[in-house]
Amino acid sequence: MALEDAKTQVDQAFTRQDLRGPSFENTFGGATSFLRRRYSKTLNGIDIAVTGVPFDQAVTNRPGTRLGPRAIREASALQSPDAPYGWGYDALSELAIVDYGDVAFDYADVPSFPDRLTDHIRTILASDTASVTLGGDHYISFPILKAYAEKYGPMSLLHFDAHSDTWPDDDMARVDHGTMFYKAVKLGLIDPATSVQVGIRTTNEDTLGVNIIDAATVHEIGSVETARKIKEMLGARPTYLTFDIDCLDPAYAPGTGTPVWGGLTSAQAARILREIAGINIKGGDIVEVSPPFDTTGATAIAGAHVATEIICLLGWNLLNK
Repeated sequence: MALEDAKTQVDQAFTRQDLRGPSFENTFGGATSFLRRRYSKTLNGIDIAVTGVPFDQAVTNRPGTRLGPRAIREASALQSPDAPYGWGYDALSELAIVDYGDVAFDYADVPSFPDRLTDHIRTILASDTASVTLGGDHYISFPILKAYAEKYGPMSLLHFDAHSDTWPDDDMARVDHGTMFYKAVKLGLIDPATSVQVGIRTTNEDTLGVNIIDAATVHEIGSVETARKIKEMLGARPTYLTFDIDCLDPAYAPGTGTPVWGGLTSAQAARILREIAGINIKGGDIVEVSPPFDTTGATAIAGAHVATEIICLLGWNLLNK
């Protein structure tokens, strides 16, 4: 069946009629969308909207993450013919998923960007649709969290990263990808006592009360125990999941702006994400994929897998209400 479908399927980003099911379109051709889902600005009856935020003007080191959403979409074509592995259900066949396209903004008017992004996510949430966002640098999580906190109240944050991104910054108008979770705590967007940061391996003495499972601890206790601790810390609270690709060791994700050695392996991250099924996740993002620093495409491939796992986590809850 797959071979026959491959002969006829093309440009499914625009031509597919059914929102559910795999795609057997040639991975090397056609218009790119995330997992070959249909592009749509209509969200009635949609479970999950994947959207891109090609913004990288908050970086402290190497730029290039504005090219991340496009690269992640292209890499995701490798996964589109198959059910996500290890979940026991096929999220692509059982969920109504669309590619909502990218947020529109003026690249030269940085001060207006945060509100534009909050409005963009607010529109998705207004349709009772969950968002999965492809970044873009990590600052984008801050405007997104504003929309989620409006809908659900203060969120628990599940944050995978090499850096805490809680360095002090009391200027709420500054656009910086290393201070946004400091601001999120100070503004009451997230509850630090029920939030957890995983994979940290840089020094920031003031954790603001956020729970930390650093990379060394993950290596010591393993993925399954790490997942158990995450679930215990989050409890049943509404959770936003943000995954900075530099949580992975540079051996697995070299294409990022601020790589740090000693990080998680791809296998560790995959196991943790599957083992936390059942957390009360409401949305998520994958950020800091910078294609210019990875000629192999491995970082974008990892990013596409993370986004797919976030979809599966959301679907797990939708299908097990």
